[in-house]
Amino acid sequence: MNANHAMIGAHTIGQRVLEGIEQVGSVSLFFMRVLRAVPGFWRKGHLLFEQMVAIGVESIPLVLVTSIFTGGVAAVQAAYQFQDYVPMRYLGSVIGKSVVIELGPVLTALVVAGRVGASIAAELGTMRVTEQIDALETIGISPIRFLAVPRLLAGMIMLPLITVFSDFLAIGGAYVVALLSLDVATNTFMEGLRLFFHLRDVFGGLVKSLFFGVVITMMGCYFGFNAEGGAEGVGRATTRAVVASCLLILILDYMLASLLFRVIFV
Repeated sequence: MNANHAMIGAHTIGQRVLEGIEQVGSVSLFFMRVLRAVPGFWRKGHLLFEQMVAIGVESIPLVLVTSIFTGGVAAVQAAYQFQDYVPMRYLGSVIGKSVVIELGPVLTALVVAGRVGASIAAELGTMRVTEQIDALETIGISPIRFLAVPRLLAGMIMLPLITVFSDFLAIGGAYVVALLSLDVATNTFMEGLRLFFHLRDVFGGLVKSLFFGVVITMMGCYFGFNAEGGAEGVGRATTRAVVASCLLILILDYMLASLLFRVIFV
């Protein structure tokens, strides 16, 4: 009996692994199709502008609240760790480094993934199950070029811009908390902020956010295009898009950090 259970378990694990590999291949092929459709897209620039507003501008209120409180809690935690060990003049340095390199790009991407990734998957999934995507193909319009390409380009453009906005807000939130709650003078905080500031840190964070924008939009488009089964299928596609985006953001964050800060910027 135990041997049978072990065989069944091994078979299930093997099947899951094969399904995962198959889905990675499917996503890669979908991404290649989107890239091939980019060169002929520029005649429809208004679609790009609409998606830039939907992905970037409409995400600002959520990013604003998240960034301010992220900076504030980072300042509180850093000050707690510094007690009796590190001078508070280094508080600004820690905040600047952590926000620009890690907290700003990653938390912004996760927040945007929850809002934008779900929105894209739900919208395209609804179009798929109601056969609107099939109708586009019937009249000779490429759904990839018309629906996926503007979202991909908008994500690549707007995620770095939102990340810059998020960085400023997080550092500003940390500054307000340091000034009002931690009795750190403005000059002390600003001196620490300038002390170890490097443009390569900002560049590294923006490179991360560029890739995160690709991940968020592609996962939303892929699962939306492959939705099936009516309203329930759209719900599954939306959930899978958000989960896949968040997981890939965290995995890609590690890979990019290792490449940028251990190889390129050494």
